[in-house]
Amino acid sequence: MPTILDLFGLKFIIFTHDHQPPHCHVKSVNGAAKFRITDKVELIESTLRPKEQKLAEYVIEENIDNIRAEWEKYHGKI
Repeated sequence: MPTILDLFGLKFIIFTHDHQPPHCHVKSVNGAAKFRITDKVELIESTLRPKEQKLAEYVIEENIDNIRAEWEKYHGKI
């Protein structure tokens, strides 16, 4: 499970043997979240604190091209 980014205490991960729809996992010491990374960034589920969740969504939006490229490397075109 490659960690794509490790920022602000958040790890952004794409699992190599994962399922559709395209998404990114985010983990912190306080919880985890999953965000859809298709046309727009969309929260699927979360146990992160609200501040961490907003920060994670912002980081994904700012790095969406790289995150999508990582998904495509393991799972094919989005």
